[in-house]
Amino acid sequence: MIKFQSSSFELRHKVFVEVAKAAFFSDDIINDLESIPYKLAPTDEPRYRESIYRERSIASDRVRLAIGMSLNPQDSPSHLTSGFDKSNISEKYYGPPLMQVIPSACDKCEEDRYEVSDLCRKCIARYCIHACPNHAITVDGDRRAVIDQEKCMRCGKCKNACPYEAVVHRVRPCAVHCGMNAISTDRLGRAYIDPEKCVACGQCMVYCPFGAIVDKSQIFQLINAIKAGDEIAAEVAPSGVGQFGQNVSLGKLFSALKELGFSSVYEVAAGADIGANAEAEKYARKIASGDHPFMMTSCCPSWIMLAEREFPTLSEGISETLTPMVTTARMIKREHPSAKVVFIGPCAAKKLEAIDEKVRSDVDFVITFEELSAIFEAKGIEPENCDEMQFEGATAAGRGYGAAGGVSGAVKACLKTLYPDVEFKVDSAEGLLACRRLLLLAKYGKRDGYLLEGMACLGGCVGGAGVNIPLEKGTELLKEFVSETPKKIP
Repeated sequence: MIKFQSSSFELRHKVFVEVAKAAFFSDDIINDLESIPYKLAPTDEPRYRESIYRERSIASDRVRLAIGMSLNPQDSPSHLTSGFDKSNISEKYYGPPLMQVIPSACDKCEEDRYEVSDLCRKCIARYCIHACPNHAITVDGDRRAVIDQEKCMRCGKCKNACPYEAVVHRVRPCAVHCGMNAISTDRLGRAYIDPEKCVACGQCMVYCPFGAIVDKSQIFQLINAIKAGDEIAAEVAPSGVGQFGQNVSLGKLFSALKELGFSSVYEVAAGADIGANAEAEKYARKIASGDHPFMMTSCCPSWIMLAEREFPTLSEGISETLTPMVTTARMIKREHPSAKVVFIGPCAAKKLEAIDEKVRSDVDFVITFEELSAIFEAKGIEPENCDEMQFEGATAAGRGYGAAGGVSGAVKACLKTLYPDVEFKVDSAEGLLACRRLLLLAKYGKRDGYLLEGMACLGGCVGGAGVNIPLEKGTELLKEFVSETPKKIP
């Protein structure tokens, strides 16, 4: 049983479950989809908002995104299922942008504002006033400190000076956790995501307290393909260990996927094994030899998008090794040319990688662990009760890709075997702000001779936007799984 990390996670889960149930079992799909907001908000008493009508309006938008559709326009009347015929297919269905702000769900958080709270004790020391370099703080008739927002420089010195912590810094949580500075404020005070800057890491979605940011899903189209009896192969990311219950091994998860209707199941770590060997060889031939200044890992799409957009002169340093997702998908297509391939992992950005025109991904659908858990629930499948499926496993090196440091660790292990005399230098970063700092060091020649490992999410893939369990638990279970893997390198 999954313990939800927040009420907004739980609400997202309920939306996915209802959409999946409608996809699997509905005899009147339009009516059943239109009914979902009323199932989520069944009484006249709202649970999360001030109005039941606002709650149902938000639920309608959530349902549209869950079936892969864009939000309806705000200036004209339309049904939840308006344009549904285009998405009611058993093929990949996607139109950018991926991350979307539901207007009626956004609470218009302050972007950057210091305020004096009720904790103000009206002290006579007036530390806040003396600390302010722009004389923006005065005292009102009740002797309480007040900040003039027109004069405030947002320096935070008043906050640091107050002994009672009465000064609060109000910020927009989604913007704070966006490493691309892609989130600003629209004319009505709501969050706005700039699609030209967004790299779809999904951290804004994770940290929005109101669940106002949602990514599009492909679960509806995938379920249609399952119902149609198509040959569908699943490739599961290494970080899937424990995502569906602490006792759910990959073997049990694979059995659950077979019960769901997948024809075959593979480890993405198999593709990572191939990549680790390839990158070790490239490091020895090109980086250690001095032919190229450094090499950047290629498996995190958000890290690569950051590099290409903001550091285009460094793009030659990006490893040409295909990502584990793509490598595994091509392996599957060679064995099963007519199969549709589904990548199942923790990452929202993989949905963009799968449609990247620069790379033939061979991936037909991308769903997250979060979305898969809802499909299991809708279908009544409990992975913990499934049999342990036997399969030819990947190595510890490939499985380690799921956590920060895993890619460089795998390359180091392979390099030590293939080229024992080559000195290995590595630097890594977690989170896009840290990734940007690492790329700046590389730009100015401070990381020559290095392998640079960048992960958009803290902790690596186990901290992705589509996980079911907290980062700490996911990291612990993955490391345990890696340590118990008998074969260490490919």
